[in-house]
Amino acid sequence: MTGTPLLEVENLVKEFPIRSGFFRRQVGAVQAVSGISFSVEQGQTLGLVGESGCGKSTTSRLILRLIEPTAGSVRFDGRDIFTLGTSEMRALRQKMQIVFQDPYASLNPRMSVAAIISEPLRVHKMYRANGQQRVKDLLDLVGLNPEHANRFPHEFSGGQRQRIGIARALALDPQLLILDEPVSALDVSIQAGVVNLLSELQRDLGLTYMFVAHDLSVVRHVSDIVAVMYLGRIVEVGPLDAVYDQPAHPYTHALLSAVPIPDPRRERARRRVLLEGDVPSPSAPPAGCRFHTRCPLAQDVCVQETPPLVDTVGGQKVACHFALLPGESLIGRADALGRDVALQERTG
Repeated sequence: MTGTPLLEVENLVKEFPIRSGFFRRQVGAVQAVSGISFSVEQGQTLGLVGESGCGKSTTSRLILRLIEPTAGSVRFDGRDIFTLGTSEMRALRQKMQIVFQDPYASLNPRMSVAAIISEPLRVHKMYRANGQQRVKDLLDLVGLNPEHANRFPHEFSGGQRQRIGIARALALDPQLLILDEPVSALDVSIQAGVVNLLSELQRDLGLTYMFVAHDLSVVRHVSDIVAVMYLGRIVEVGPLDAVYDQPAHPYTHALLSAVPIPDPRRERARRRVLLEGDVPSPSAPPAGCRFHTRCPLAQDVCVQETPPLVDTVGGQKVACHFALLPGESLIGRADALGRDVALQERTG
């Protein structure tokens, strides 16, 4: 670790307009990302977790400037990417790459594996020097047979296709890889192989990862720091052990209670916290704390005031008016307040 952030996101906002009528006038906006901030050091992995629709993938695309922000800044290696011109941004993208969620949709079925992996080299005019050998080296690096370079994506399994996507992302020797749920579309038996490959690549190449996922058990295996998003905002962020061992936000606590435990006896005996109600619409998010409509600890101040992201005694930052203390459970706090918590008990 260098101690210097490679990636710094500050007050990032993205709103998508809602248009209606013959003249397509804007009548509202979907608040996909609402003022989030975090940083990642060189060689670290940030795990960005949350339910579907919370803004994780939008954040990924903003960082790569695949979409433009409404407000805020993203600094990569000290440079604000939203101030760069087209040519400067193209050069910078050599250092920032993405691996997409679906290995079946992200690879062009009409292109051979060699053409897919070499495409970034051709775009950046780097293929002529040593392109063919580079493709073979990349296939070997991700655990595939270099002799299969002339095959097409349909001839490979899902796990192999994702390895091809990783090879393509590595073609330009990037510093930062954004992994947008890279194993969620794979069988459980294949996920471990891809995750282990990513860990090995990070160790050998000194890569920095932003690992986007909703599976907290996978995030725990790969991350150094964890940021938890809910409805466009980060509600908790901090070192892996602090967030997992003593979650301070009720939402984080509820998410972690759903993670399976390998011990069958403990898994059957424990009580899982169930979040009641639906996630509010991002086009009309609740005032105050956005989680208050589903939170068993919510009080009047939660409806009226948005909690800031502040340091806790546990070592992480949390956006909650009534953050849990180290060693305190959500169920215990709710019982003390006389609140009911929906639980799922498994005793069979």
